[in-house]
Amino acid sequence: MHRCHPVPRVVLLSDARNDDRLESAISRLQPGSALVFRHYHLPAAARRARFEALRRLCIRRGVLILTAGEARGWFADGRYGAPRDLGRATGLRLATAHSLAEIGAAVRARASAILLSPVYPTRSHPGACALGPVRFMALARRSPLPVIALGGMTKRRAARLAVWGWAAIDGLA
Repeated sequence: MHRCHPVPRVVLLSDARNDDRLESAISRLQPGSALVFRHYHLPAAARRARFEALRRLCIRRGVLILTAGEARGWFADGRYGAPRDLGRATGLRLATAHSLAEIGAAVRARASAILLSPVYPTRSHPGACALGPVRFMALARRSPLPVIALGGMTKRRAARLAVWGWAAIDGLA
């Protein structure tokens, strides 16, 4: 049974780069923050075991945990992904978006909030064109859903953007 959760103001995304620092990063998150568990780099059994270990820590810390990718049916507080990947997920539904059209898709998919990216250049997608703060804010203002800034984000950069919250991989780990 999934409960309804408020949209978090801070979201930590996991991946191979920050895996060895996740326990420390989760311990620094405020209750009500969220971890998006991705870990696409692990084989299925190891991925599930890692999820369960982090899930226990998140529960103790009052941090929400969301799944992404092939993790359907795992006990989580919600789901993260492209609007088409949210499907019938219950709980918190965080959709990715990079354009006005994708914001519209997230609204139609009944997302709880949108992770709009990339605001700044990011190590996750080297060489990709960043929105920049001005274009990011122009898109964010058009969203009827809460917007969470993603891409090259730090606490200092987040403070300069008038949006719901912020998310990071390196910036929080």
